[in-house]
Amino acid sequence: MTDLPRLIRSGLPHSDVGIVHVGLGAFFRAHGALYVAEAMEADGGDWGIVGVSLRSPGIRDRLSPQDFVYTAVELGPDGKHPRVVEVVRDVLVAPEDPEAVLRRMADPGVRIVSLTVTEKGYCHHPASGRLNREHPDIRHDVEHPKAPRSAPGFLVRALERRCGKRERPFTVLCCDNLPKNGPLVRGVILELAEMVSPELADWIAREVRFPATMVDRIVPAVTDEDVRRIADLTGRYDAAPVLHEPFRQWVVEDDFVDGARPTIERAGAQIVSDVEPFELMKLRCLNGAHSALAYLGFLAGHETIADAVADPVLADFVQHLWREEVIPTLQQPEDVDLAAYTKTLLERFANPAIRHRTSQIAMDGSQKLPQRILGPISDNLEADRSIDGLSLVVAAWMRYVGGVDEAGGPIEVSDPMAARLRQALDHASTGPAKVDALLGIADIFSPKLAEDRGFRTAVTAAYDRLTARGARRTVQDFAAR
Repeated sequence: MTDLPRLIRSGLPHSDVGIVHVGLGAFFRAHGALYVAEAMEADGGDWGIVGVSLRSPGIRDRLSPQDFVYTAVELGPDGKHPRVVEVVRDVLVAPEDPEAVLRRMADPGVRIVSLTVTEKGYCHHPASGRLNREHPDIRHDVEHPKAPRSAPGFLVRALERRCGKRERPFTVLCCDNLPKNGPLVRGVILELAEMVSPELADWIAREVRFPATMVDRIVPAVTDEDVRRIADLTGRYDAAPVLHEPFRQWVVEDDFVDGARPTIERAGAQIVSDVEPFELMKLRCLNGAHSALAYLGFLAGHETIADAVADPVLADFVQHLWREEVIPTLQQPEDVDLAAYTKTLLERFANPAIRHRTSQIAMDGSQKLPQRILGPISDNLEADRSIDGLSLVVAAWMRYVGGVDEAGGPIEVSDPMAARLRQALDHASTGPAKVDALLGIADIFSPKLAEDRGFRTAVTAAYDRLTARGARRTVQDFAAR
């Protein structure tokens, strides 16, 4: 493989940079970057992308020798379809040179700063959506204006420079799976800006736009073996390829500073006035089902989502969740048939070419659970509807973060609250006590939900069944009720 020529840029003229993207991981390179590239192919425009890594130099070091181009490979039922993507111009590593990141964001030619930093990257309390003012990165960013660490810190300090020079601000475009992600990020940024300068907070509130978005595409992790196979497929060595399913969707609120944005609708994006119905549909149907399959599937011994839905017991369970406990909580988006949408989701999950690991989706559950699972539970409680299936998913998460699988082996729990979860569980000796300990974490479970007797009873009963019977038999028993 190393004898193959390295992937290189085509030699076409560069466009100027118009977007800084924070968190240039596989998802954005397989989703948003493709929309931008296709919009520029259709209509031109200076929308080249500079990526920012907030932690490590890995993606920069892999992309730099190939001039920041990479291969995106569609994994369809009829095989693999590669394309070379040339829209990324550079990658900056924030810990190495925070000033370079601030300088680039403050450049008036940059009209959008977009983000995929995952739920935990916004340094907020998942249960309330408010800024975690005691987060160590937030405290650092208030005290060190020239060297922020967090995504909110970089946004606030770059906007501070724009404001100080009386220049137009950039649009902040969140592309993470968060409910009402635009308003949520706006709230976090305004809270941090208020800690820096009330005048700055007022200017951001008046001038900056935070459009809400909904993003959807399954992007599995790339292995070393994938890199070798892609090199064999294309005849070029690419150190940073991405894999993705054929399906994609991007719904974006039409609310940009001065209307400046690439014409992503030419690439199939939906530009709408209200994203929320689409967002809730995706968060609860796709992401909620993904979490259900991740925790129950992992405990049942399934490595990937495709493996999990190939198990008829789990496939029937997730369809029950959609039909009985998730779809009733949703407002149907315009021109969408929710039954047909979930049928398509099941087909996407079953794609054997997409090896989306249950352990990968299970990561950061403390940040994901509130919007994916707890939101529909609260809505169902308000409407006096069933919560039994969703409560089983909560119990499966509790079993998973306990760190021991059904065979007694260790589970590597990757979560920003892992130590706190472990501490809570270590002080509880019985199943009901472990459930009580986790429900007492207010950063995940709102007091109203945690104190609901019906919810506590359902989760405790499900946890006891999972402990006694195992995940697959518990789900099988659930279906036989």
